[in-house]
Amino acid sequence: MKAFISLLGILLLVILLFGKLLLLLVHRGDEEEVPAPTPEPHIPVIQLLTNVWIMEADEEGLMIFRDGQSERYPWGVEASAQGSGAAGIPDFSVREQVADVELTDGAVTAADVKKDKINGKILSVDDAGIEVEGYGRLPLAADYKGYRLFDSLEMCTANDLRFGYDFTDLCVENGEVCAVLMVKEEAMEYIRVLIRASDYSGSFHDAPVVTCDTGYTVVYGPYDNQKEEAHAAGEKLEFGYDSVYFETDRVRIVPDVLTGKIVFENCNRSQGTPSYRGQMEFLRTEDGIVAVNEVLLEEYLYSVVPSEMPAKYPFEALKAQAVCARTYAYGHMEHAGYPQYGAHVDDSTSYQVYNNILEQESTTTAVKETYGQLLRTEEGSLAGTYYYSTSCGVGSDANVWKTEAAPALTYLRGKSLSRTAFAGALEAASQAGGGGDSGNGVSSEGSGGSGNEASMTADLGELLRDETAFSAFISSVNEDDFESGEGWYRWTYQAEELDKEHILETLQKRYAANSKLVLTWKDGAYVSETIDSLGDITDIYIEKRGSGGVADELVIEAGSQKIKVISEHNIRYVLNDGKADVVRQDGSRVASANLLPSGFFTIETGKENGNVIRYTLTGGGFGHGVGMSQNGARAMAASGYSAGEILLYFYENCRLENIYE
Repeated sequence: MKAFISLLGILLLVILLFGKLLLLLVHRGDEEEVPAPTPEPHIPVIQLLTNVWIMEADEEGLMIFRDGQSERYPWGVEASAQGSGAAGIPDFSVREQVADVELTDGAVTAADVKKDKINGKILSVDDAGIEVEGYGRLPLAADYKGYRLFDSLEMCTANDLRFGYDFTDLCVENGEVCAVLMVKEEAMEYIRVLIRASDYSGSFHDAPVVTCDTGYTVVYGPYDNQKEEAHAAGEKLEFGYDSVYFETDRVRIVPDVLTGKIVFENCNRSQGTPSYRGQMEFLRTEDGIVAVNEVLLEEYLYSVVPSEMPAKYPFEALKAQAVCARTYAYGHMEHAGYPQYGAHVDDSTSYQVYNNILEQESTTTAVKETYGQLLRTEEGSLAGTYYYSTSCGVGSDANVWKTEAAPALTYLRGKSLSRTAFAGALEAASQAGGGGDSGNGVSSEGSGGSGNEASMTADLGELLRDETAFSAFISSVNEDDFESGEGWYRWTYQAEELDKEHILETLQKRYAANSKLVLTWKDGAYVSETIDSLGDITDIYIEKRGSGGVADELVIEAGSQKIKVISEHNIRYVLNDGKADVVRQDGSRVASANLLPSGFFTIETGKENGNVIRYTLTGGGFGHGVGMSQNGARAMAASGYSAGEILLYFYENCRLENIYE
């Protein structure tokens, strides 16, 4: 029986195995009979690159430049098939052109070159278009691109164009500028200055009235039918909004001789009625008439230097000022301040004061003797030739302005303006093999002097970040400082009665100007938020000082409120009560309506019942303290130092270069 059961089990096992094998064979047969799935058709990936710069075209493909990067793509089948030769080789003439390039699966299948180009003097630019002499205003395509082709290949924008010059080709498609090609960079001789209204009251004139001390010509009308109308010397013309000369929106006044001057009859300046060298353009806008004076840069400086520095100053100081003014102006010729009007600068303190003071023989000679000289950094870029009136014996650095670019301006340092420091720097430069006028930079390391003065000359700016060190410095007079005899070298300011409402108003104004620089303490951190009210002020103090000891962060406490004011300019604005006079070290009193003389000061508060009721500032210097001190330069020049030595002390490791050589 057991044997039978075992045999039956084996038989069942064989049947099960045979069944599984049969099922497997049937299933495999079914698989073989089911056809394989049809593969999905390939969908090519097509990409259109618009207005790119083709750097190279060869047998392998195209090298293009877009968004600041170079990229290489091979030819696709379609591009090869459409070649210009019998062998199907693509057309290589597309190199160094603007084109729309079609890519199919990453390979070039088409390149549509933008062949229509124009060239002319660039007159103005805004977000919508470019005005070109001879062509009028051309709209900018929404996807336009800009390329700087000289020097190193880089991207640019329409705002980088050189106004008043024809250095740029414009690619035009369907009546729009699709690409801007900055082809060359040459020395620029003419600057375009926006002339503000009487007493610098605004940018627009109602109805300018002009004449000329020689015969002159009015050029007006559309480019394809321009008119020229001659007028005699002394003949006055008015250019109101509805003037017959405004057949288009631009009119030009051209003296018949190069030395002629255009007299702006109804534009008041401190000298009286101003007259201008060069040409004058009137541009009609929706807001009024804009006046733009196109004049030789050197002749522009004839009127800038005496407006920025007294003509009686020593000659080497005037020469230093001329180089600073030329460098500053040339920087704005490269990057215009008013592209919408085609003007590089205006004639006010927003840039450099121009033609507010009559030309003077001494300043004109200083301009001529520094003809074409600019100040450049070690890297070759134009130096930021900032300047101010008077130091307190030390300067500061560009971080006072809280800009992103400031930390990179390392040639501007907070250094001592003492005779010992200056002599030590010149000696160090001489030992290093460079003289003050050689074009080599001057080091800040002082090697002369002895005792405490010698130890402080090298890094005075950094030492004075400390509150105790700065307090001792500003409360004393160092006879070794070049400007120790200047009235503004030391000063005091006393707010006899704290005006809480005035402080609140100034805080709100500075917050509106830049909300990142007026902060409120909240939940353990300073945040940016509006200031609607201000409680009784319980304390005012400088929490942080910048290079040279300049006030960098001011804290105002009002009960549970704590407000931080950042930057020397904002601090000078907030602490000026609009009432008190500044008392200079010579005892003279000067009204100070809006801004304290400088940010170099200490603050002492007077309190009653725990609240601040008055404060006194002990300070020194006049101006922001960055770059060249003009009165420091005057004293240096009076001590026998040259313009080159003066400049290369204030602008460390920079060099002089003539733009026209």
